[in-house]
Amino acid sequence: MKDLQEATERICELKGSLIALDALMTAVLHTLSTDMRSAVLERFAVHAEVARTVLLHDAISEHTIAAFEHDVGRFIAIGHAPCEPGGIKKK
Repeated sequence: MKDLQEATERICELKGSLIALDALMTAVLHTLSTDMRSAVLERFAVHAEVARTVLLHDAISEHTIAAFEHDVGRFIAIGHAPCEPGGIKKK
């Protein structure tokens, strides 16, 4: 039972770390100029494709691959969202 508790705690720590990184990346994308954001998204797409290739040729869970694809799409959407000082422009 101790191993299960430790695994659960570690998973929760990893989730917290990912949420913090997610908030940081969103903030960084929103502070960039449109040209810089486009350049970052182009480079991100290249790196994501490399990561995708590695994931597809390794013994990785389908859940991991699905989460990766979901977050890649979400970051691209965030990067393309129109921004104004203080955050995303509301429609």
